[in-house]
Amino acid sequence: MHDPTITQLSLVRQLKFCAGHRLYRHESRCAFFHGHNYRVDLEVVGAHGGVEVDDVGRIIDFSLIKQRMLGWLDDHWDHAFLIYEEDENALAAIKLVEPVKYFVMPENPTAENMARYLLEVVAPHVLADLGVVARQICLWETAESCAVATLGRQQRTIASEPPREAVILDSRNMVQA
Repeated sequence: MHDPTITQLSLVRQLKFCAGHRLYRHESRCAFFHGHNYRVDLEVVGAHGGVEVDDVGRIIDFSLIKQRMLGWLDDHWDHAFLIYEEDENALAAIKLVEPVKYFVMPENPTAENMARYLLEVVAPHVLADLGVVARQICLWETAESCAVATLGRQQRTIASEPPREAVILDSRNMVQA
């Protein structure tokens, strides 16, 4: 028999989305608009310490994590441009395009800041009633490079600010796929 006081359990769900961005004030090529096929590895633990499981023996069903987090990513970041709120030039340029979907980030949209935003702002809200806490986000910008944001030991409360919303400008009368 296992000792639940020793073993902490967690789940990792992989999620994928495509998005564009540019890094404001970057010294090289990343200052240009470009895009990535991102991968997010989201690790969750039980909200009461990571040792509890349900009657089936799960922390949570993987499909619920996918539904909530991938749902948010699809609605707000997938096929969108992530633009830093202080990058006035990029914001002005993106508003000239239609149809367009963009998301205004509170920080420069580096992999690090994107991972932190998902961990600190998005995950607490979209997973709030599921009995889990997002402990770590690995945001893969390329197959070789990722940023990792890990929840601090004392950081177990829901973020005070709700996640921002994507802006969609589309005067076409068609159903979005």
